[in-house]
Amino acid sequence: MVKVVYEDNHIIAINKEIGIAVQSDITGDETLLDIVKAYLKKKYNKPGNVYLGLPHRLDRPTSGLVILAKTSKVLPRLNRLFQTRGQVKKTYWAVADKRPPKYMDTLEHYLTKNQEKNKSFAYNQKRKDTKLASLTYRHVASSDRYHLLEIELHTGRHHQIRVQLKQIKLHIKGDVKYGFPRPNNDKGIHLHARKIEFIHPVKKEPLTIVADPPNDVLWNEFLKMFRDNRFSPVNPV
Repeated sequence: MVKVVYEDNHIIAINKEIGIAVQSDITGDETLLDIVKAYLKKKYNKPGNVYLGLPHRLDRPTSGLVILAKTSKVLPRLNRLFQTRGQVKKTYWAVADKRPPKYMDTLEHYLTKNQEKNKSFAYNQKRKDTKLASLTYRHVASSDRYHLLEIELHTGRHHQIRVQLKQIKLHIKGDVKYGFPRPNNDKGIHLHARKIEFIHPVKKEPLTIVADPPNDVLWNEFLKMFRDNRFSPVNPV
């Protein structure tokens, strides 16, 4: 099922489910692009092929917002937005196994990707073939066993949030690749692309798109805290 969060003549925003690859990979599984193309073809009764452009990615075990271009005209504009630092504000929710060392902090590491293992590694100092990764986290809520972080990405590196949190000894629930002891039943991880903010590339108006996390007991608990206004304030006293 396609979870459309926003759509106009130029772009469509999807709340991607866990386990769906955004684009084709070695598994040959049906992709998000395939699913959304079929949805648009049926909705608008299109006789031919449906165009969809992909200006950014989201990992298969991660849920949340993916923005797609509905025309070839708007794709290069979206590409420029997503590739230019500061033009798109991306906010994630991550459920970690420990309380972070600080209530709020900006993390900067140098990342390198191992293609064979499909895994990134982080270093505190710049090395050959590494790229700077930067994010700011804020601890917003806690349950009995887990802690919810709200994260703003400043760069878009491979597995960035997962590996940077590991560097400060935090592990995302279900993320066995980066140190959590056991997988989730759905093989996903508790990392969700919650919100995207940018200037619409055609309308030139501010656009904020928000997607709720998957329907499970832990996410529902944190979502209820959010709706009941029980998240920690931005500037706690």
